Amino acid sequence: MVYVTGDMHGELERLYDKNFRKLKSGDVLIVCGDFGYIFDGGKTEKEVIKYLSTRRFVTAFVDGTHDNLDTINRSRVTYWHGGMVHRIKGNLIHLMRGQIFTIEGNTFFTFGGGESTDKDMRREQGNWWVDEEPTAYEMAEGAKTLDAVDCKVDYMITHEPPLLVKSAMLMRRGDNNRVNKLNGYFEELGRSVEFKHWYFGSLHEDRLITPHHTCVFKKAVAIPPKP
Repeated sequence: MVYVTGDMHGELERLYDKNFRKLKSGDVLIVCGDFGYIFDGGKTEKEVIKYLSTRRFVTAFVDGTHDNLDTINRSRVTYWHGGMVHRIKGNLIHLMRGQIFTIEGNTFFTFGGGESTDKDMRREQGNWWVDEEPTAYEMAEGAKTLDAVDCKVDYMITHEPPLLVKSAMLMRRGDNNRVNKLNGYFEELGRSVEFKHWYFGSLHEDRLITPHHTCVFKKAVAIPPKP
């Protein structure tokens, strides 16, 4: 079974909640960005990476704005279920941007990245990475990947949501409308791609936003295998 969850931010308690404990051999847990367990390279972080790498299920994440992309990008690149990944260690993998993976008959388009609202402060502390913001080349490659499958996939997996979805959520909260070029890119993809559902994690809610867009956070949404 495939499960989709939201930002974990390196929180140790997430490794012990019911959603994590129910995972069994052969399962895949997809994290919609801000995985957070690859950040500062500390002792606890190394222990968590070792722990996750030896589980019988696969933990697969797209990158967000709280992931050390310098470390991630140094990992070995390999193929997994039809797309390119960074093999962090064992059964812990990073789903690279603009890839399509086929798992249990379903296709998943993945595209991480975002823009930290506090990047000026974090840059001074040495915990911000310029690669968090996707390049024009990466966006073009993502569009090309979708073109190759006639713009049809089952699921979209991202950290950030499309522009109009994000604007609606921020408006409901009464927050400033902090959209960026990546949100605009996803808005354009959403208009041209035929998909069943889109999952994203950056806004930290467990909520169905539209009939085809869900923000995930602490819950783990099950994706049934295709018959």
